[in-house]
Amino acid sequence: MWLVNRPRIAVIELYGMIGGGARMGNMLRLVDAVRDSRRAQAVVLDIDSPGGLATTSQHLYLTIAKLAARKPVVAFIRGTGASGAYMAACTATKVIALPTALVGSIGVVSVRPVVPQLLERLGVQFHVAKGGRLKDMGTFWREPTPEEQEKEEALVDTYYQDFIDTVAKGRNMERQRVEELATGEVFPAVKAREAGLVDELGDLDTTVETAASLGGVTPRTYSLRRRRPLLERLLAPQAASLGEALLLQAEDLLSRRIYFQ
Repeated sequence: MWLVNRPRIAVIELYGMIGGGARMGNMLRLVDAVRDSRRAQAVVLDIDSPGGLATTSQHLYLTIAKLAARKPVVAFIRGTGASGAYMAACTATKVIALPTALVGSIGVVSVRPVVPQLLERLGVQFHVAKGGRLKDMGTFWREPTPEEQEKEEALVDTYYQDFIDTVAKGRNMERQRVEELATGEVFPAVKAREAGLVDELGDLDTTVETAASLGGVTPRTYSLRRRRPLLERLLAPQAASLGEALLLQAEDLLSRRIYFQ
């Protein structure tokens, strides 16, 4: 029993798009559980994600930051650590990446369909009754007005400035330097290290050893994965993933989505 409860390094996997719903809810609860666990004395955040929704990414960042305030967190970027996923990595004491990993994509994009011509060809019209002059701002059935476009750009810039501040704080970098890197592009890990976005190059073993040193424990790990939703447990994983992707795409097609990109 002593060996089972021996302090270890928790490995949390952050894979795939950062979206809303049950999947991310389970991820956040998992992070909270690790924060309160006596078994986990240090944490490896294993990342392979292109990022995702801005608000969800920030929620994840703040949740992991609470964990990092209690226990050493070392981020490992194995494939892609971009956008909101890189924001999550900024909570870590150290960021380690495979030499071939892609890092960065510090930026924001607001995406929504605008299809009035298509609707006109289909003979579809919308009758809108609204309370509030800008209540239907961001709808897909008409072009935005100049005022709406200006407000949209201001909203995106607010998210963008916050992203820059988060990276500057997490990486202990001058804000001006982060602004220079915040073009929305990804960098090979070698370049990212030169720019200060990554601390060193290495593999998962390197990351575990670093976390063990910071946590004062032996490099013994245990992995934690999100609890799979009922749909994913009942159906084949491939079918569930496809169904989730299709639902997300359908939602994206009809609404404005703001992403850390």
